[in-house]
Amino acid sequence: MFYDGHRPGGMMRNALAAAVLIGTTLPAPAGFEAGAATADVTPPVGYPMWGYASRKDKPSEGVRDPLKARALVLKSGEGKIALVSLDMGRAPTRESMARIRDGLKTDSFAELFLVASHTHHGPVLELDTWPKDRPYVRELEGTLVKLVKAADAARVPARYALTSEEVPLNRNRQSRRKDAPVDRELLVLHVVDTSGKPIATAVNFAAHPTTLPASLMRFSADFPGAMARHVEAATGGAPCLFLQGAAGDLSPNLSPDAPDGDKFGRLIGDSVLSLLKDVRFEKPGERLVARREELRFKAVLDVRNPFVRGALGNAFFPELISFFEREYADGVRPSVSAAVLDGRVGFVGLSGEFFCEHALSLKRRARLPHLFVLGYCNDYHQYFPTVQAVSEGGYGTGIPVSVAELGAGERVADRALIQLYQLRGLVPDVP
Repeated sequence: MFYDGHRPGGMMRNALAAAVLIGTTLPAPAGFEAGAATADVTPPVGYPMWGYASRKDKPSEGVRDPLKARALVLKSGEGKIALVSLDMGRAPTRESMARIRDGLKTDSFAELFLVASHTHHGPVLELDTWPKDRPYVRELEGTLVKLVKAADAARVPARYALTSEEVPLNRNRQSRRKDAPVDRELLVLHVVDTSGKPIATAVNFAAHPTTLPASLMRFSADFPGAMARHVEAATGGAPCLFLQGAAGDLSPNLSPDAPDGDKFGRLIGDSVLSLLKDVRFEKPGERLVARREELRFKAVLDVRNPFVRGALGNAFFPELISFFEREYADGVRPSVSAAVLDGRVGFVGLSGEFFCEHALSLKRRARLPHLFVLGYCNDYHQYFPTVQAVSEGGYGTGIPVSVAELGAGERVADRALIQLYQLRGLVPDVP
């Protein structure tokens, strides 16, 4: 099901939302516009699920809670980008991304950031032939094109605010070191129209959505969905995008107060709403620039080898093996995207499960007041552990889930940093 773009207005905000937006009646900066939209992307029951090897190719048995895609289009001056949150385990494949970009080629986007939440109760996107009469993946591509177009059509003059805090809501699940890195930043972008009514809220936080058991064969957005619904209920229904971070080695830090995904999601949502009570809107600017590139690294395993295929068959959904063989035939080719809004707000999209130290290092070196590091973005190339994490071992640091050569993650992060500098004119604009 597809929903029209969200134009603020016509919805009653509750008391909390009203409190959040007190004192927000200044005029919008010239040239800055934003629009948002939401679509239901829940697969048909029976479609296979992504996330746990133990499921093999078992069909899904129902829907615990609907899967959503939410889009926020930002335009400043002549530049325009789309941020899209997906209740999926991974972002669309290389082929799907190409078709989505082609469907939006006349809409003048500087870049798209399609970010999967990494729920382990979403659909397999590498399978694009089922159902035979109307393949779900083909329909998803069309829905996402329409979604972004709807958000673009809903653009109105707008203002934005950024706020963040460190929260003790995630933990390092890979390292046993006492000083194991954790990216605890909860970063929030809040966009309103000229009257102060919410257009959308984008939330960047890093933790694996794995609070539900693998045995549950029903689709669910896990804690990101609970968080989004909680924030949306408090902001007049304005879409809330969960933008997953570099969560390769991070898990939710569940507690007696939040022992499950629903309560944990609402706990994050409470932190977001608390931050929104005291926001200051950014000084007007009229510049939004972006770029994208594809890198290439050696694959450390040969999927064409029958012994390797046999081992992978025990670890993944069987039809994924043929997909991996095609995908990694020419090496591992991650996508790297970057955008800078008004010289102050950065966005980096990375197509895999990067470790939190990659994000922490990028944030430290980028020299930006705010940087959204988005994992699981614009395709998916499995784990990119840090070199130090590989030396320690643990899940995500080797085959079959980490396929790129040693050090690939650091090199991808360095390219993202170069893009951020180039977009601000701080280093030469050369390859």
